[in-house]
Amino acid sequence: MSKIDHSLFNADSHALEKEYEVCPECGSELRIKHGKNGAFLGCANYPACSYLRPLHHHDGHVIKTLDSLCPECQHPLVIRNGRYGMFIGCSGFPSCHYIAPDREEENIEVLPSCPKCQKGHLVKRQNKFGKHFYSCDKYPSCKYSVNDKPVDGTCSQCGFGLLVEKKRAGKIVLQCPQKTCQHKQE
Repeated sequence: MSKIDHSLFNADSHALEKEYEVCPECGSELRIKHGKNGAFLGCANYPACSYLRPLHHHDGHVIKTLDSLCPECQHPLVIRNGRYGMFIGCSGFPSCHYIAPDREEENIEVLPSCPKCQKGHLVKRQNKFGKHFYSCDKYPSCKYSVNDKPVDGTCSQCGFGLLVEKKRAGKIVLQCPQKTCQHKQE
């Protein structure tokens, strides 16, 4: 005996009535479409009508007001929901652009210098999906980056001036980040 209610998947079911929004420009139906930046609502009359609207609004709306004050303008601090998630910022925005630093950024570690340009240092950054990587702080003039944590050292095989930490079977192994070398050393 199946526990699946097959009437939920039936296209002719009267229980599932189609609700839709109307395009404000041409009056056609708005449909959910998917692009490289996620889902959005687009006009069904495309390409004659090119109306589109984001499905989710990340407008920085206030979630909660905090008891602490902004160190720059003395307005109360608020928790907002923005494009990259929640953050703490000043309620006096847009006249004050203060954003409280993440707790992770408070304990800044010193990372090695950039092996490509020899002028900058590697810094920990985060992409839009929340994954960390390390790149040169002289970007965009230097575009060197690695995904694993960089360590000061020299590769014993090719002589490259940087190593990265890799975890293999619970042990930390140092590896050359050069694609042509990839020599592992302990």
